[in-house]
Amino acid sequence: MLGASLNKVFDYFKSRWQSSWNYSLWALFIFPLSPLVGAVTVGFVSLITWLKQSRKISRRPLNWGFALLSLLLIVSAGFAQDKTAAFLGLFNLLPFFLLFAAHSALIQTFTQLRQMAWILVIGSMPVVIIGLGQLFLGWSLKFEILWVVLNWKIAPGGNPPGRIASLFLHANTFAAYLAIVFILGLGLWLEQWQLATRGRGAGELVAPTEWGLGERVQKRGIFPLLPSSPVPLIFLTVAVITNFIALIFTNSRNGWAIAIFACLAYALYQGWHILVGGVAAIISSVILAAFAPSPVAQFFRQYVPAFFWARLNDDMYPDRPVALMRRTQWEFAWSLAQQHPWTGWGLRSFSGLYKAQMHVPLGHPHNLFLMLSAETGFPSTFLFCGLLAWILITGVQLLRKSKYINTEDRLIFFSYLLAFVGWIVLNTVDVTLFDFRLNALSWLILAAICGVVHRYNQQDRLASDPN
Repeated sequence: MLGASLNKVFDYFKSRWQSSWNYSLWALFIFPLSPLVGAVTVGFVSLITWLKQSRKISRRPLNWGFALLSLLLIVSAGFAQDKTAAFLGLFNLLPFFLLFAAHSALIQTFTQLRQMAWILVIGSMPVVIIGLGQLFLGWSLKFEILWVVLNWKIAPGGNPPGRIASLFLHANTFAAYLAIVFILGLGLWLEQWQLATRGRGAGELVAPTEWGLGERVQKRGIFPLLPSSPVPLIFLTVAVITNFIALIFTNSRNGWAIAIFACLAYALYQGWHILVGGVAAIISSVILAAFAPSPVAQFFRQYVPAFFWARLNDDMYPDRPVALMRRTQWEFAWSLAQQHPWTGWGLRSFSGLYKAQMHVPLGHPHNLFLMLSAETGFPSTFLFCGLLAWILITGVQLLRKSKYINTEDRLIFFSYLLAFVGWIVLNTVDVTLFDFRLNALSWLILAAICGVVHRYNQQDRLASDPN
C-alpha cells in the first residue's frame, strides 16, 4: 500500500518535470523559515531530475570528479578512529554532491539565475525583520510544529548576546547567509538601476526569449510587472539596505569583509573608479583606527566608531581564551593533518580531539579546507579544491570569452561568480558546512554556475563544428 502511494507521488513529479524548477524556487524561499520543508522539496526535485536526466548527468566529467571524491571520503571514514561519527559526517557532503549534480542539469539559463536571486532576496526579508526585532525590540520566541517541520527559536538580544542571529543558531551563520544574499541582491539592484537610468523596461533587460528546460522561455522577469514599473528597483533598494544593516549588526568581521569586497568588485566591474577610491579610503580609515601606532590610531578613532575598530582588533573582547583564537585552531588542525596525511582522522573528529588537548569545546577549526585536511586527508582535500577551482575557472572563462552571452546577462553571471568567491573566503575563516540551509544554498549556487557554463560551452562547440 505504502509502495503504491510512493509510486503515485513519483509519477506525479515525473509528469511535472517541467515544473521542477518552480519547486526548487519554493524550496529556496522557505529554507530560512523551515529547513525541513525546504530540504524535502529540494530532495524530491533532485531525485526527479536524476530519474529524468541520469544519462546526461553521468556523462559530465565534473560529476566524475565528485564521484571519485565521494569514494575517497568513504575510504577515509573506513579508516577513522570513530567510524560511526565519520560515516555520519558524510551526510554533510555526499547528499549535496547529488543535489549539485541534479541542479547543474536543471539550471541552464540566465532567467533561472535571476529567478533564484530574486527568491533569495525576497525570502531574506522576513528573517531580517525577525532579527532586527530580536536585537532592538527584545523579541523572543520558541515555536514548534511537529518538532522539526517548523522550529523557531529566537533568543532575545541575539546569540551571542548583542549580535543579531534571527532564526539561525549563531550570528556568524546568519552573517554568512546575509553576505551571499547581499551579493546577489546588489547584482539585481545594479541591473534594475541600469534599466531605470536608460529608461528601458524590465522585459528588455535581455533578449526576449531563451531556450531552456526543453521549452522556449519568455524573459519577462519573475513577476508580471509593467515594463515601466519602479517597484523592482524600490524593493531591491530597501532589501539591499536592510540586509546590509543586519549584516553590520551581526558583528561578524567575516561578513563585513565579504560585503566590502563585493562592493569593491562591483564598482571595479562597472568602472566606477571614484566609488572604489571612496570605499578604499573608508576601509583604510577603519584599519588605521584598529591597527596603526597609537598617535595615528587615536586620530582616526575620533571619526571611526569603536563598534568597528574595536571589533577588528579584538579590543571589544580582550579576555578571549587562546584556545578560541582562530590561529590556535588552525595550527592544531594543521598538526592533525600532518600526522594522518592520507586518510585523516575521520569526519567530525576535530571537536573531540581539540577538547581533549585544549579542554575547550569547539565544533570546528573555522577553516573548511584545514578541517578537511585534518579529517579526510590531503588527497581528498586537494581533489575537492581542484573541483572548486575548475568551476571557478570555467565560469570566469565563460564570462570573458563566450560570444553567446548578451551584455545584459554578464552582470547576473558575474554576481554568481562573486557569491562563489565570497563563499570560498567565508570558508577560509569559518565553516558553513554544518548549517543545512547554508550548505544547500552554496551547492545550488555552484550548480547554477556549472549548469549555465555547460550549456553555453555546448553552444560554442556546436558553433565551431563545421559538421
